[in-house]
Amino acid sequence: MDKKMKVLLCEDDENLGMLLREYLQAKNYDTVLCPDGEIGYKTFMSDSFDICVLDVMMPKKDGFSLAKDIRRVNEVVPIIFLTARTLKEDILEGFKIGADDYLTKPFSMEELTYRIEAVLRRMNAKNDMNKTDFTIGSFKFDRTKQTLERNGEVTRLTTKECDLLQLLCLHANEVLQRDFALKTVWIDDNYFNARSMDVYITKLRKKLKEDDSVEIINIHGKGYKLITPNQDV
Repeated sequence: MDKKMKVLLCEDDENLGMLLREYLQAKNYDTVLCPDGEIGYKTFMSDSFDICVLDVMMPKKDGFSLAKDIRRVNEVVPIIFLTARTLKEDILEGFKIGADDYLTKPFSMEELTYRIEAVLRRMNAKNDMNKTDFTIGSFKFDRTKQTLERNGEVTRLTTKECDLLQLLCLHANEVLQRDFALKTVWIDDNYFNARSMDVYITKLRKKLKEDDSVEIINIHGKGYKLITPNQDV
């Protein structure tokens, strides 16, 4: 059985907190609910969590202060803020502290779980980025050297081409979600970045076209799939 991901949920609204905890538990997240920032920090220091979901407006210690304290002892644990504050300055402050996402109230519980899943996927992708050498059909892709080699011929790749090809390799023969690729490589999934990614996909297709067994295909409404005969890319 897969290990449950553990969530630190800090929310001072008792009813909302209990609803969120029950929903996340039903989605197979081991969820610990704390009613304020001080208890949240003590709980974080006494246990190990995969992600923190913090309300911004809490008594004793607000979400921003709690996040700062967490970041002093743990620079990598993902943090999602929940807040009714929609001012741009507040949102920027959250990201400046080190938030991975920011959800404004009111929100649906389905959206919260989607955000949690997306943040955890990005976190896992960053961990996977340690792998730098890949075999794609008859090609050898070296992420560190930024090269694609076939039959002794070496092609140089740009940084963006490498970032995107690396993601495709890590999801070889699976669907690479479009929004996930955009947020991982371009940080933002806006229209202009989406068009830019399409251009880079076209460039990669041209570079890989010499091997008929390798193909990057569009999965309508979802993203892209790197088709390769290699089971272990």
